[in-house]
Amino acid sequence: MPPIPVQPGIYKIHAHLIGPGLLVTATEHAVKYGAPTIVDRPSPVPFEQEWAVEPVEPIPGAPYVIRLAAAEQTGLVIGDDRLYVNNVPREEWAKFTFEAVIGGVKIVSEKGLTWVAQHRGAQIELVPPNQEFNSTWTLEFVRPLEGE
Repeated sequence: MPPIPVQPGIYKIHAHLIGPGLLVTATEHAVKYGAPTIVDRPSPVPFEQEWAVEPVEPIPGAPYVIRLAAAEQTGLVIGDDRLYVNNVPREEWAKFTFEAVIGGVKIVSEKGLTWVAQHRGAQIELVPPNQEFNSTWTLEFVRPLEGE
């Protein structure tokens, strides 16, 4: 599928798994590549579950970076085909595109791998594209980026 444009803004990213709703969540315990990014139940502390989606460049078709909405310097990175959040220079953040699928979107890395969540508490992995429901995500628009 061709990439689709996404409005820059602050989002909650919902996983499509059986059971109660799950959101992409930043953890607090850093390891080699940063803090693992998992799916978990909605938190009363939303800063760890709100993500800013921004184009790398202000041109149509540009890929996007995703960062913690509450921390402009903390973005998503990929290590060993797993998703982490880390306070590293923006140039090191992973770049993604979005593809429309039935029920939501697929989030695709520069290498063509898609996000997948196996179960609640599992770290998000990047795998070759497939038709499984656990690689479909919903972007819930929360608010515009500051200054827009």
